[in-house]
Amino acid sequence: MVPLREQIQQEPAAFGNASVHHPTAPSLTGLGLQWSAMRETSSMMACGDLQDLLTFPPSSPLPEGQSPALLPGGGRRLMVSYGLGDAGTGMAASLIGFYLFLFYTSAAGLPPWMAGLVLMLARIWDAINDPVVGWLSDRTRHPNGPRLPWMLWSAIPLGAAMAAMWWLPPGSQWVKFTYFVAISAVANSLYTCVNLPYTALMAELTPSTSLRTQLNRARFTGSIIAGLVGIVLGGVLLKDHANPASYGQLGLLSGLVISASTLACCWGIAPTARLAQRPNSSQGSTRRLLGRIGHNGRFLRVLGLYLLLWCALQLMQTAALIFLPVVMRLPESWSNWILLPFQLSTLAGLQLWTFVSHRQGRLRALGWGAGFWVAGCLAAMLLSPLNGQLAPLATASNQLRLAALVAAILVVGLGASTAYLIPWSLLPDAIDVDPEKPAGLYSAFMVFVQKLCISLVLFGFGSLMSLSGYLPALGSQQPESALVAIRLCMGLIPALLVVLGLVVMRHWPRGNEPQLAP
Repeated sequence: MVPLREQIQQEPAAFGNASVHHPTAPSLTGLGLQWSAMRETSSMMACGDLQDLLTFPPSSPLPEGQSPALLPGGGRRLMVSYGLGDAGTGMAASLIGFYLFLFYTSAAGLPPWMAGLVLMLARIWDAINDPVVGWLSDRTRHPNGPRLPWMLWSAIPLGAAMAAMWWLPPGSQWVKFTYFVAISAVANSLYTCVNLPYTALMAELTPSTSLRTQLNRARFTGSIIAGLVGIVLGGVLLKDHANPASYGQLGLLSGLVISASTLACCWGIAPTARLAQRPNSSQGSTRRLLGRIGHNGRFLRVLGLYLLLWCALQLMQTAALIFLPVVMRLPESWSNWILLPFQLSTLAGLQLWTFVSHRQGRLRALGWGAGFWVAGCLAAMLLSPLNGQLAPLATASNQLRLAALVAAILVVGLGASTAYLIPWSLLPDAIDVDPEKPAGLYSAFMVFVQKLCISLVLFGFGSLMSLSGYLPALGSQQPESALVAIRLCMGLIPALLVVLGLVVMRHWPRGNEPQLAP
C-alpha cells in the first residue's frame, strides 16, 4: 500500500499544472461522525499527513508552516463543524423534496398544476439568486474570510423562513398561491446565502483530491443523516397528510434545527476560515465566466451529469408519497416510514461508492451505481399493489408485495447515492483547468442551471398529474391514466435520465482517475 503522504504528493500531476499553482476548485465537506472517517482523520493527524493535505502552495495566504490542522481542535473540529453546516439544510431539502408538493395539494387544496407552478417559480428565483450570491461572496472582505459572514448573518432568518413555508394562510387558492410563492422566494434566497458560501469554502481549505473525496462523502453522510431525522419527524407528525397543523409543527422543528446547526458550524470553522485561501477576484472574471465555461469540456460534462441525476432524483422524491399510498395502496402512516429504507440505503451507498472510487475510480463507481438505480426504477414499474382493504402484514401476499417494494427502494437508494457523491467529487477536476478558479461563481453556475432544470421537472410533474386526471381527494381511487403516469414518474422517466447521464460522461478523461487505497 502506498503511504498517504506519497499518494497526495503524486496527485497534482494528474490534474495539470494549474492545480499546483492555484488550487481553488470548489468542492464539498461534511460530517465526520462515522467512525471510519474519524479514525482515518486521527491517523493522518498523528503522522502529519493531514497537515500536508490542508497546506496550500506558496500562493496561498496561509502563513508559512501554518495549517488548519494545527489549530485548536485540528482536523476533527473542522470535519464535525462542516458536517453540522450541511445537516440543517440537508434536512430542509429532504422535507421539501418529499412533503412540500403533498402539503400544497392535500393540506392547502391547490390543484396539482398550481402546486407545480409554485415549485417552479420558487426554483427559478432560487436559481437567479445563486450567481448573485456567488459573485458577492467572492468579493466579500472580512477578517474571517468571504464565506463565513454570509452563513452567520443568514442562519436565524433562514430558520424562520423555512418554518413559515409550512404555515397555511387563510383565504382563496390564489391567496395561498401568492403567499407560497413569496415565502418560498425569501426562504430560497436565505438558503443560498448559507449553502453556496459553505459549498465554495471547502475548495479553499485543501488542494488534495484525496481529501476532497473523503470530505465529500463525509458532508453528504451528515446531510443524509439529517434527512433521516426529517423523515422520522414526518412519520411521527404527519399521520394525516391533509392536516395543516401537523405541517406547521414540522416546519417549526426543522427551522430550529437549521438555525442551530448553521450557527454551530460557523463557530466551529471560524479558526480555519481565517486561514483559508481567498478567491481570485481579478477584473472581468465574471464577464468571462460564460466564455470559459463554454470552452471547459470537463465542466460541461460534470454539469450535464449533475442535471440529469438530480432531475431523476427530484422527480422520484416528489412522486414517492403519491406512488406509495395511491399506486401501492399503503396506508399514509406507512408511506411516511417506508422512506427510511431509501435514506439508509443512500447512506450505505455513499460509503460503498467512495470505497469503489478509491479502488477503481469514480467513473466505475458511477457505472455500478447507475446500474442499481436503473434496475430499481424498472422494478417499480412492475410491482404489484397491496390489498388496500387489509393491513400490509395481514396476509402472506401483502407481506411478499411489501418485501418486494422495500427491496426495490433499497436498490434505488443504493444507486441514487451516486447523485450526491460523484458529480461534486468530479467538479474540482473540471475547475482545476481554469487559471482563475472563482470557486463561488463556478459552484453558483452549476447550482443555477440545476435549479432551472428541476423547476421545469416539478412543473412538468404537476401538469402531468393534472392532465392524467389525478385528484388528491380521490385517494387511491384514481383513474387508470393517473396510475400509469405516477408509475412512469417513479420508473421509466428517471431511468432514462440516469442512462443519459452515463452517455454524457463517456468521454471523460480516464487518466484523471486516481487509484488510491481507502
